[in-house]
Amino acid sequence: MELELRHLRTIRAIAEAGSLTRAAAELGLAQPALSAQLRRIERTLGGTLFERGRFGVRATALGELVLERTRVVLPAVSELQREAARFARTRRTRERLRLGGTHGPLLGALVDRLADAAPEATVTTCASWSERELAELLTEGRLDFALAGTCGSAPPPGAPQLIWEEIAVDPVFVMLPEGHRLALGPEEPDLAALAGEEWACVPGDGCFADCFTAACARAGFTPRRMYETDTASCVHLVQVGRAVGLCRATFPPTPGITTRPLAGTPLNWRHLLGWHPATQQPDRAATVLAQARGAHAGAAARSGSYAEWLAVHGARDQGPSDGSPWE
Repeated sequence: MELELRHLRTIRAIAEAGSLTRAAAELGLAQPALSAQLRRIERTLGGTLFERGRFGVRATALGELVLERTRVVLPAVSELQREAARFARTRRTRERLRLGGTHGPLLGALVDRLADAAPEATVTTCASWSERELAELLTEGRLDFALAGTCGSAPPPGAPQLIWEEIAVDPVFVMLPEGHRLALGPEEPDLAALAGEEWACVPGDGCFADCFTAACARAGFTPRRMYETDTASCVHLVQVGRAVGLCRATFPPTPGITTRPLAGTPLNWRHLLGWHPATQQPDRAATVLAQARGAHAGAAARSGSYAEWLAVHGARDQGPSDGSPWE
């Protein structure tokens, strides 16, 4: 016979009752049935658990050892059952949002806003440099929504059944060390004025690198070198003067770095929110999209250089002319 939790409860009931008769009554058993069960338990454990006398039962040394263990095991199992039930109820009632995005402040800002807009929701994130990977995760149902982007008017990544809605279009700015000759001045620097520089940018699998190379060719030069690396490394390379960086206009203020727009805005970045229509309700998608646009607006407001650019150029809508999403 395998020892079970009900056997431990029987042992505890006998010890607490002090007699087989009282324990049988509390357990709803006939005394002979309880006595037979106790003998089976004792055979399983290898010895006598209780000494029987005219005034009831008393635990043996083996019985005391088993009772000591029951005082640990039984409460632990009861708490496990309660905790599991609470967890199951929470999982049934709490909404779950799985967000993906390329590395940048917009993903964190969206999580922050959703914490207020949907306080009962559990939000998890997955960051990737690959817009194609994010699209695949949406298609496979492993993400609910993904923040991605495209260069200029390039089509969004992924399968045609995905929906991509535009959040905003940003000009691409240049990051300069504070002491750079073009870090200050009333005029926006030309891309051609940076022909002798080395460059830093975050990686990606879209067409941004090709678009940048084409913009440099139109400006009359070929970039000397491009460091494709993570955001923190890009910032460091700019701060120490190793390279100048490319960034979205919403790039947050950073010590030792000045962000400036380029004359003529040779490059744009289109922020997109994607989802699979088979897995998302329209009202839920509308809520997340509204919060994503609010997150972008907040990031734009915190960037002094972007605010100045908007004051001169105004917001420009470069999305689909009819306002419809890509599908």
